[in-house]
Amino acid sequence: MSRLLPLIFSLARASLGLHLRLSPSRFQHNPSFTFTSLSRFMAPAFEAQGGAPPPQAEPVQEQAAASQNNAHFSNYESKVTIVGSGNWGNEVRMWVYEEILPSGEKLTDVINSTNENVKYLPGIKLGKNDANMLVFVTPHQFMEGICRKLVGKIKGDVQAISLIKGMEVKMEGPCMISSLISEQLGINCCVLMGANIANEIAVEKFSEATVGYRENREIAEKWVQLFNTPYFLVTAVQDVEGVELCGTLKNVVALAAGFVDGLEMGNNTKAAIMRIGLREMKAFSKLLFSSVKDTTFFESCGVADLITTCLGGRNRKVAEAFARNGGKRSFDELEAEMLQGQKLQGVSTAREVYEVLGHRGWLELFPLFATVHEICIGRLPPSAIVEHSERKPRFELLDGSTQYC
Repeated sequence: MSRLLPLIFSLARASLGLHLRLSPSRFQHNPSFTFTSLSRFMAPAFEAQGGAPPPQAEPVQEQAAASQNNAHFSNYESKVTIVGSGNWGNEVRMWVYEEILPSGEKLTDVINSTNENVKYLPGIKLGKNDANMLVFVTPHQFMEGICRKLVGKIKGDVQAISLIKGMEVKMEGPCMISSLISEQLGINCCVLMGANIANEIAVEKFSEATVGYRENREIAEKWVQLFNTPYFLVTAVQDVEGVELCGTLKNVVALAAGFVDGLEMGNNTKAAIMRIGLREMKAFSKLLFSSVKDTTFFESCGVADLITTCLGGRNRKVAEAFARNGGKRSFDELEAEMLQGQKLQGVSTAREVYEVLGHRGWLELFPLFATVHEICIGRLPPSAIVEHSERKPRFELLDGSTQYC
């Protein structure tokens, strides 16, 4: 079985880096796949300082090649490109941002020379892989610009999977990242979410994940085969929106859990906030997409991911520090100090969810979600997480549903 997970989840939790060419050594081939050198999906990428995307990037020069069609997917040579930060394969070409380490060295130079992501996954040697699919792991706020650069450069038969938590809020309503990828690039996109913290996966502690797919079970099973290992159990669910929204919304609940921890309110209060959060996650998801299944919330992407994120995720950690400081230090300041360049997804997602609630007149239906955002922007004190979230929403109003994108 392949050891892809330590690499992929280090990517998902890292900020963007620079174009890399790697020759890692730690990989066991999955016998169900034929592996070749990595296909050049993208041209050498841009180099930029800081955490924001540059206004321009070099356009992609070559078209991606993947399976000739879904029916023959299993017989096609495996070729992969990672869109994000990190490393994967004998030759990986990525769209990434450069970062300068305290030593003055470029992060990418150190990764290339040591086969180790010393900033985001120190002590873990990166794996070797020749695989086949297109994997998106960038922070969600960068995705629309990245997709614009890729339009016309990727064939429609490429298969993609998104590990990205978040959504795009447009005038017509919220659009999930998997839908953004599918619509702008004209390719099928599954999602992978679950209770999986990168450092624990990297040392092969047992955990799980959920692949969400729309129609083609065969493609979903290929993703399962690619990711599954004895210590990482992956299952497939026909519910892309449900799986993706679970991975997105749990970060908002994790902020609430962090506020509770920072105010030392205790485990009972934290459990109550998590339960309320799960209830709002389910109601919000089903209100947006009638196809979302109740059973999805009992998969790894649902309640399990919510639990682990509220116990050990970085959103919880920074929110705890925010509450301990009485909300006097901004999330931007705390993020820069505590996360070494990684990005919080919960704060931006809370804002996006709040926008949706406001546009649709749903704020009173989701007191926890609304309160988290108002605490983040300083409108309410951290203690309001209990004072306001305890209001009982009128869920009897949620009889119908509306689908966007």
